[in-house]
This record gives sequence, structure tokens and C-alpha cells, in this order.
Amino acid sequence: MAVLAVVGLAGCSDVSDVDRAQAQVSAKEKAAADAKAAQTAASEKFCESSKTYIEALDRYGDVLNQTAPTVGDVTDAGTDLARPREDAFDSAEAAVAAQQELENAEKELAEAHAALDRAMAGPSSLAVPAAAPEPTTTPLVPAATVDRVKQAESEFTAAEEAITDKTTLVDASQQFNSAAVALEFAWLRLFAEAGCLSDPQAVASASAYVTALQQDLAAAGYYTGEVDGVYGPQTVAAIEELQKASGLPVTGALDKATTAALDAKLLALGGAAAQQSTATTAALQQTLNLVGFWNGPVDGVWTPALTEALMAFQSELGVEPTGKVDAATISAFERELAELTQPKPTSEPSPKPSS
Repeated sequence: MAVLAVVGLAGCSDVSDVDRAQAQVSAKEKAAADAKAAQTAASEKFCESSKTYIEALDRYGDVLNQTAPTVGDVTDAGTDLARPREDAFDSAEAAVAAQQELENAEKELAEAHAALDRAMAGPSSLAVPAAAPEPTTTPLVPAATVDRVKQAESEFTAAEEAITDKTTLVDASQQFNSAAVALEFAWLRLFAEAGCLSDPQAVASASAYVTALQQDLAAAGYYTGEVDGVYGPQTVAAIEELQKASGLPVTGALDKATTAALDAKLLALGGAAAQQSTATTAALQQTLNLVGFWNGPVDGVWTPALTEALMAFQSELGVEPTGKVDAATISAFERELAELTQPKPTSEPSPKPSS
């Protein structure tokens, strides 16, 4: 109706410039409101489909963490991811398109308001159009977050393609599991930054340990990737290089001996590197404290008690109690921290006994 009003007014010679400009503002307000509604619907659809994909990735991780996963298990689980992945990407593209439509609508509305201001100011102001204010909309998520999802998808695809009928899954498990965990983490961050998570702090808490680990590995010269808090194949490869250089069993998982070797390397380097030699262990202590499995000091000292606390956490969450931090444990950290941030249902008050 607002558009028809604009057309109708345009054909009336006795209608003022102010009336025409006001009608144009009304039309653009309606268009902006419609664009906002469409953007909200698209965002909700993205949240729904990305949550489904994240849950599928989580189930995939559960398959990989079974006692004896087979190539068939991995193949079947990978097939089960195809549809949720497609839906998540389609809804992401739709949400981005809806966001762009909203930005365009708000820009046109701002221009219409500027034109109305000029019309109300009088004929002398019409000759010099004032610049319309820029719309205040922001991108759906930061570009860096989208790029990290694309990187994780690429790493995961490469890990899948590396598995053949002759692959020994035990040997490949750390690299492959870390690719799955990295993909889940990357989508969780996207999920949180798109406004789909009620408490984004859960993702930040889950990645704090990984960030400290990456920083320590980078300072020691073993990690060259981006310090992003996402436990992926590059992080595992850096741990393996550290273990090789230190004469330790190459597992790709962090335990007391590997942490001691990392600390020794940082202390030998001196300076800033030496100052953060206990950061990784302190971050592990803090993370275990958050999930209720460590009440000792957060001092960066890996003790037998810390190993016991880690094994207790792993047993409680159904992860093999190795006392080592691997992809499965990182995934369990994330799940447990996310659950801790969910609002607890309010219980109904008990009825009072009748007197």
C-alpha cells in the first residue's frame, strides 16, 4: 500500500515535495521491516540447521572414540554428515543474503529520510543533496570465523580422503579425530558469533586450554599455524614434532612427559618463552576446575594428582582414561562446559500440605 501511495502521489501535481518524500519514507520503512523479518527468519533457520550439523559432528566423534572403530564406521558416519553439512551451508548462504538485503533496505531508508529532510528544509536545499547516513547493520559473523570454518572443512575432507581400506585407524586416530574436533569447534564458534548460543562464553572457555597450548608450541618453534584455540591437525602435528625431538612416544596427545619436555624447551629458550613455560598446564588445571574435577592450585605444575583428575574426568565423560589430552578429551571438555552454561529448569514449588 505504501508503494501505491508513492505512485499515486507522483501523479498529483498539487502534492508537495514533502508529501512525496514522506510517502517514500513510509514505503522504505515497510521494506526495511520486511527485510528485518526475513533476516530474523533466515538467522533462526541457520541456527537450527547448524545446530543439527554440530550434533551430527558430535555423534561422529563418538563413533571415532569407540574402542575399535572400523573403516566402515568412519565411512558410514561420514555419509551421515553429508545432508546436515549441505543444509548448514545452504542456510548460511541464505542468512548472508538476507543480511545483505537488510543492509540495502536500511540504506535506502536512510536515503529516503535524507530526502525528506531536504524537502522540509525548502527548495534551496534540494539543489545540494545531503549525504545519507550509513546503516548501522554489522556482518553476520566476522570474516575470520568464516575462513576458519572453511579451513576446518578442508582439513576434515583431507583427513577423510586419507582413509582407505588399508588404513590402520589406531595410527591415524589423532590426526583424524583432531580434524573432526576442529571442525566441530569451528562451527561452534560460528554458531556462537551468529547469536545462536545463549552463552558464547562456553566456547571461549573450551578453547582457552588449546590457545595456551598453541602459544607454548609456537614459542618453542613447533607450531606455525594461527593461534585460534581450535584443536586441529596442525596442533597435533606440532605435538608429534615435539615428541620426536624429545625422544618420546609419538602419540600426538599431551601428557605429563610431553608437557615437561615442552616446558624444558621453553625454559631453555629463556626470555618471554620461559615466562609462559607453565601456561599450558595451568590452563588444563583451570579447565578441569571449571568442569569440577580439579580443586588443587592453578600453578602450572603437572603432578600425579592432576593426571588422576584428568583420568577421572575422562572416565566420567566416557572417554578412555589415558591421562593424556587428545582430541576426544578436548571434545569432552567442550561438551561439558557447554552443558554447564545451559540454564537450569526452574522447579515447580511443592504444594503446601493442607492444614
